[in-house]
Formats: sequence, structure tokens, C-alpha cells
Amino acid sequence: MEININCDLGEKSKFHSIENDPELLNIVNSANIACGYHAGDEETMNMVIKISKSNDVSIGAHPSFNDPENFGRKKINLNSSEITKLITDQYEILQKIAQEHGENVTHIKPHGALNNMACEDFELANTIAKAINNIDKNIIFLVPTGSKMEIAAKKLNMKIACEIFADRNYEDDGNLVSRSKDHALITDPNMAKKHVLSMVKNQALNCFSGKQIPCEIDSVCIHGDNESSLATAKSIKKNLVSNGLILKPLSKMEKFN
Repeated sequence: MEININCDLGEKSKFHSIENDPELLNIVNSANIACGYHAGDEETMNMVIKISKSNDVSIGAHPSFNDPENFGRKKINLNSSEITKLITDQYEILQKIAQEHGENVTHIKPHGALNNMACEDFELANTIAKAINNIDKNIIFLVPTGSKMEIAAKKLNMKIACEIFADRNYEDDGNLVSRSKDHALITDPNMAKKHVLSMVKNQALNCFSGKQIPCEIDSVCIHGDNESSLATAKSIKKNLVSNGLILKPLSKMEKFN
């Protein structure tokens, strides 16, 4: 069984350091790269793409609202043409740099508030899906499993990769437990690796209550903002491999070829 590990990278800003990015690029199979609208710049995009290429990590755009002051985490209401332009412009910024390295952007994953809003708002999800589909029908749309974006992308017969979050707990409705709650995050590497393996093997979300929700899982999103999350990421990868899972970049998974 194939599985992918993805991570948001190149997010250099006052909120976020990129010092762990080179090490994370030894762990993950696919990189979601900030395109300068919430974080990152040309230098960080070049760096992440260069290391990704040498590590056989597939390259993805991580478009967001143009809101570096809030790291793209503030809700902004835009019309459909503005959303389309937002996605397209950020893809083009990253694709231009990727091509300078002889690479291509092969997936797109929205960031922050844009992603959260599109998980619950079908109209927004549909606008994003159509924008990506119009850029290139071969681009993989990386979405949270069970989200409105998954539904929108399926209606358009797009290439879709559904992700789960390695270090987050889920509510009974399939949404992530709010960060304002004590049990939102899974910080113990041992718990996280068991949590992920169980979900991937069973193709079901593990809710904090013990409930399981059947779903599609193609990818596991990890974070590496600090030493403990880096240890968790390594532990998850090692556990997946030792249990017979085959790790691949999104662009090389059989599902998309």
C-alpha cells in the first residue's frame, strides 16, 4: 500500500523559522511551498525547490490570502475572480522558479484561513478546484479528507490526494479539534505514530472519542516547527515503513499515473 508524507515548507516569516526545513526534506515525500503571500520569498522558494529536487521530493504550491501580517490565518472574503487570480498567481510564481531548476509544480494545497474556509464552504471550494483544474488538469489537488474541497474536486474528476493530520485530534464530525482545546494537539511521538498508522491502515479517521469515520487517505501532513514535532515526524515515517507502507511523492503514486 502506498502512502505519502507532506509538509508545509519555506514559510519564513516573523511567525515561523525555516531552520528545520532541510531536515524535514529528508523525511517528507512532498513539499507544500509558501509562495510569498503569507510567508516565504524568492530565496526560500529557490532553497526548498533545490533541496526537494536532490531528495526526490515532489513540489507543490501552498497558496494563501495575501496577508503576511497574519500568516494567512485571518479570514478574508473575496469574490470568485479574486480567488481564481490568487491561486493562479501564486502557482505561476512558484512554477517559474521550479522551471529554472528543471522541475514542475505537481500539486497545490491551500494554506491557513483559505484552506479552513474552503473545507466548509462548497462555493469557495468549487472556485479553488476550478482554478486549479484550469491551470493544468494533471495537477494534484491536496485536500483534507472529507472536506468540501474533496467533494468539489470529485465533481470535476480532478486528481485528488486526501490528507490527514499526524499531530491533531479529530472531533466526531471529522473536523479538527480546535486549537483552543487542551487535546487539540498530539505531542507524544509514540501516540502520533500509532494514531497515523491506524488511520492509514483502516482508511478511517480516529476521533478523540474513539469513533472511526471511514475516509480516503493518500497523504499524511506532518509539521516540524520545533524539536518535538521533528522527532514525531521521524517516528511516524519509520513506523509506516516498518509496517510495510510504501512511501512515494504524490506525483509518483500509482493512483495518479
